[in-house]
Amino acid sequence: MHDPATITPSGHDAPAPPQGECWAITDLAAGNQRQALALAEHMNMPVRHLVLSPRAPWSWLSPRMTWGGRLALPASQRAAFAPPWPRIAIGCGRSAALLTRMLRTLTEGHCHTVQILDPRVAPAHWDTVIAPRHDGLAGANVMNPLGSLNPIDDAWLQDGRDASPTLSELPQPRVGVLLGGPRGGIRIDADYAQRLVERLLERRRHEGGSLMVLASRRTPVAAVEVMRNALRGNPGLVWAGPDDGNNPYPGVLGWADRLIVTPDSVNMLSEACAVGCAVHTFVTGALPPKLARFHQSLRAAGLLHEMDEDAPATQTPLRETAAIADALRKRLLAS
Repeated sequence: MHDPATITPSGHDAPAPPQGECWAITDLAAGNQRQALALAEHMNMPVRHLVLSPRAPWSWLSPRMTWGGRLALPASQRAAFAPPWPRIAIGCGRSAALLTRMLRTLTEGHCHTVQILDPRVAPAHWDTVIAPRHDGLAGANVMNPLGSLNPIDDAWLQDGRDASPTLSELPQPRVGVLLGGPRGGIRIDADYAQRLVERLLERRRHEGGSLMVLASRRTPVAAVEVMRNALRGNPGLVWAGPDDGNNPYPGVLGWADRLIVTPDSVNMLSEACAVGCAVHTFVTGALPPKLARFHQSLRAAGLLHEMDEDAPATQTPLRETAAIADALRKRLLAS
């Protein structure tokens, strides 16, 4: 079962917010931004989001090559990465790892540096490294959550319901379907979409309800079209981008009675498991080893189920971001 002992918050004994500013440093990747900002916003400190992209040759060797300091950034970005320095800096992604690592030197250790995801070099270069358990990274300053960090809690879900009240009118059970995209060793294509939608419609014939399908930027157009064609006339929605209106993702998660998630994305699976309803996935082949370990951890915790497996209607949600923020605040106040 899931054991968050190393990052469990202390409830009513949570420390007061530290003084100073919190920087969230990322590149343009939405997944990296979502994790860094989720943790930064839980710190209860003023947050500044810096989207920075080191230039070559630093970008090629990030975060290993640190000589040159702020010259690693294009001239247009150096003014943002400058004093007054923050009390804590939270980076996510390889590009950010270079900058959070440099901040320890630039601030003479006065900035607590946090790196989310395995930086692929010794964790000792940062004050805190947060790497999911399936990465297999260990160290005195390493925290190992089961899943990825995200902003989902009861208030977030209620905001989603408030923003999309018409989804409550869809027949129950309301099934949210989150589509990712292909990655090494995993095919998410038109054939996969056809097999998935056949299973979805077969279950709907027995239990009724509605299907709320959300594609991501990585979802192939052909897979989306399979879904649109197969679900035409069925209650629900298919959303694949701005042409379909505003992104209803928070509303879908807020109103879903069950979630079906493609197996390719740690972030999508983690966010689905943070909701508290049953979460299923549709796996059609062997998964890459690290991803397979993640799936197995979720299953062992009772958080993830096969497509047609019976599961409780509700489950304890996987919410680790607040606990990690609590632990970081304690470290800051003790330093």
